[in-house]
Amino acid sequence: MSRPFSVEACDFSGWATRNDLKCSDGRVIRRDAFKNNDGIKVPLVWNHQHNSPRDVLGHAWLENREEGVYTYGFLNDTADGEIAKVLIKHGDICALSIYANQLQQAGPDVLHGCICEVSLVHKGANPGAFIDSMLKHGEMSDDEAIIYTGMPLCLSHSAESKDKQKEEEKKKEDTKEDKPAESKEEKKGDEETVADVIDSMSEKQQNVMYALIAQALEGEPEKESKDDSDNNSESNKEDNTMKHNVFDNDQQKKTEVLSHADQASIISMAKSNSVGSLRTAMDIYAEQNPDSVLAHGIDGIETLFPEYKDVRPGAPELLTTDQGWVNEVLKKVHKSPISRIRTRQADLRNIEALRAKGYKKGTQKGYVGNIQLLHRTTDPQTVYVKSKLDRDDIIDIQDFDVVQYLYGIDRMNLNEELATAIMIGDGREVGADGKIAEDKIRPIWLDDELYTIHADVDIAGMKSTLQGTNTSANFGENYIYAEAVIQSLLYAREKYKGSGTPDFYCTPHLVNVMLLARDLNGRRIYDKVSDLAAALNVGQIITAEQFEGKTRTTTDSKTKKLLGLMVNLADYSLGATKGGEITHFTDFDIDFNQEKSLLETRCSGANTRVMSAIALEEDVTANIGG
Repeated sequence: MSRPFSVEACDFSGWATRNDLKCSDGRVIRRDAFKNNDGIKVPLVWNHQHNSPRDVLGHAWLENREEGVYTYGFLNDTADGEIAKVLIKHGDICALSIYANQLQQAGPDVLHGCICEVSLVHKGANPGAFIDSMLKHGEMSDDEAIIYTGMPLCLSHSAESKDKQKEEEKKKEDTKEDKPAESKEEKKGDEETVADVIDSMSEKQQNVMYALIAQALEGEPEKESKDDSDNNSESNKEDNTMKHNVFDNDQQKKTEVLSHADQASIISMAKSNSVGSLRTAMDIYAEQNPDSVLAHGIDGIETLFPEYKDVRPGAPELLTTDQGWVNEVLKKVHKSPISRIRTRQADLRNIEALRAKGYKKGTQKGYVGNIQLLHRTTDPQTVYVKSKLDRDDIIDIQDFDVVQYLYGIDRMNLNEELATAIMIGDGREVGADGKIAEDKIRPIWLDDELYTIHADVDIAGMKSTLQGTNTSANFGENYIYAEAVIQSLLYAREKYKGSGTPDFYCTPHLVNVMLLARDLNGRRIYDKVSDLAAALNVGQIITAEQFEGKTRTTTDSKTKKLLGLMVNLADYSLGATKGGEITHFTDFDIDFNQEKSLLETRCSGANTRVMSAIALEEDVTANIGG
């Protein structure tokens, strides 16, 4: 990308913000939240002070990247600017912070903002990120915030580095004049020289290489004449001392040395594309030459390797099952302030007995049949997540807030358990420890036929309908499956009594099978999910991988596999009285030095409208040998 400045000219650089770092109040700065600030120049100030012109130390250029917003700082030649340079040079100032306004968020995610200035601060948050002013809890906000990331500054482009580079280049030029022409090793095309390989090594690796070379040279016979010995210069004496101090060992055998040919072979091997590093080349040489000095050189050489670094600093990345549908379920269910739910219906389906009658003169008028009243009650149950952390671990973990991290996991697990219990049940056996009773939070899939219509998908029948006896009409399996699902759902829809427009919840695999349906010409029937939703006559298709492989056994011992649920969750009531909503309790156990956490809610759940859900199933009794 083109920049209106020279990177080499900046005094420092560093991360103004980093994406996906959870702040201390639970909020997360998301990718491209400050995208509109890409390429702009903002004031560089000291510790967010705006009271005096002296607080402005220079300016900073902002650069939006995938990982966050990166900044290049330029300090003025003022007294305060020069002081700041010295402080940065010595590490007295080690972090950046931003002041932003026009902040907008959705839930805990900060999606948009405008950076007004970048500040030099003593240090950022411990480590990670935090916002030192609270954002409003609405989805949209114009609040302001100071955001700390705790990321260190980079001085690779500072004036000091540039001066040091110039000095090194001058030394190289002076040395070059003293070297004979025949000792110069020139690059041919993209081929690396020995110097390039050595320069690419870390300081520790270079020290190991120099030690091995000195060890090899130590075993060479002395070739100096007597006259030369009498006229040794002070520098020669220094070189000899150096050779005998490296790996000095009286028990060392002079046969365990590397020849110059071996050294050249190792370096040549390191330069090849198939090897790529001096370490790998040394390992290969030691394997091929088990009696070489490399086999006896350094025990535990891996201790010299650099430490591992996190690709994504901060809290470990969460690997979870699909959570998108969970938020949809909890958002769409009806929230009731009543935890004990009762539903009552008058069953008027016995039409013949309740029909109006025609009167015949001279005859007695008859009574219609009785109206049947239906009712059921649902009591609440407590659902909880309990966890603990040793205080020693809390103190020792410094790169992220492990308490807040664990709370986020607990809240996610609680929400998923509630959503799963509402839709298909928690899956535990009746009487099992931790079972969410199905008469407390009633699963839509397992509910009574009065509330949930259970419809079978007849795939074999659809295949016969589409192909008949004409075997040349070879419709694909995906097309047959899709048509069977659509037909079964639409026919069941004829009995549907729910309110509004329902949604269809199913596995991702079922959606993909239907999207891959083709006609006899190979053209896709449904180009996108919205086309499929229109064919199913539903408002939205929502996928949940937790539905995969779920089966139930009917009263007549048949096994039914769940394919999907069609329901308007506004007809489902999730009831909780005051105090029964999700509550977080914390306690410190002084006996065991543990921080304990409890998330719990006490609620009930039930479908409150008759025939307001459709469970689409496939009979798999024959597949399991039933």
